[in-house]
Amino acid sequence: MTTSLTEPPPPRVALGGTFLRGKEIGVVGAVVVVFAVFALANGNFAGVSNLQTMGVDLAQYGLLALGVSFVIITGGIDLSVGSVVALSGVWSAWLNVHAGLPDVVAIALALVTGAAIGVVHGLSVTVLGVPPFVTTLVTLVAARGAALALTEGFPIDGVGEVFTSIAQYRIASVPVPTLLFLGACVLAWLFLERTYQGRQLYAVGGNAEAARLAGIRTRRRVVLAYVVSSTCAAAVGVLVTARLTVGQPSIATGWELNAIAAAVIGGVGLAGGVGRVLGVAFGAILLVLINNGLVILHVSPYYQQIVLGAVLAVAVVTDRLRGRGAERDRR
Repeated sequence: MTTSLTEPPPPRVALGGTFLRGKEIGVVGAVVVVFAVFALANGNFAGVSNLQTMGVDLAQYGLLALGVSFVIITGGIDLSVGSVVALSGVWSAWLNVHAGLPDVVAIALALVTGAAIGVVHGLSVTVLGVPPFVTTLVTLVAARGAALALTEGFPIDGVGEVFTSIAQYRIASVPVPTLLFLGACVLAWLFLERTYQGRQLYAVGGNAEAARLAGIRTRRRVVLAYVVSSTCAAAVGVLVTARLTVGQPSIATGWELNAIAAAVIGGVGLAGGVGRVLGVAFGAILLVLINNGLVILHVSPYYQQIVLGAVLAVAVVTDRLRGRGAERDRR
């Protein structure tokens, strides 16, 4: 049993100097094709200004997808991240503007609040036995309500300079939020693929009972996954508030679907136990390219939602087909 938890990773395929696994090559190819199509359709798509805009979008959707992928890898799901984004965003703005706390303190407390929500999720799932779907669905509704109650439905403006500098400052023409996302990807990759605790998350998602019998503290690993997810959502809330310069309670509605879609497109298996940071990053890039390209081409927002639904459907079907293929290989 211990052997199954420490077996070597699947073979990788070298592509352009970067190691990719087979299922990730498809999403990388899709990114290249989609970028080329939109760039040819509209010259502004590949312009520096639009690339910077997409970089900030990537930080938002990518961080959400990265956090959600931790939960999905353990066999769970997190539907609350969009509402946690809204709550954390207005909470940081409220603490800064109305409570008069320094920018950094307000941001830190917003992140702590996100982590606390993750702890509640993890304990609800592992100790109380409430299904992840129900647990996070409750928070989806409650956190959105809390954001609206805190602001009485109105945006909170007047945030400090630290907020605005996060969104506006660039290093070598690269927006700070984009660099933060890349840093988060590196940390997540190091944890998941280079630490024993990270590999345990895969074991829990693959077979929780076998992992428990092998001595893995499965409850702690599940709680950790939900903490990562909610903290990432809180960070996105701060980034959105910095970008808009206001705490907006209605922001991020439906973003949980974007996050899940990006993770699944990137190769994270909905059944748990499968997924890599590189794939999640490219899944998020693909969604950002599609959303931005449709806006550049002046496609109606209603049709954009249809396209997102179609992409999500393709991702789920692809995940299911991958699962069947893996089952046949084991027989």
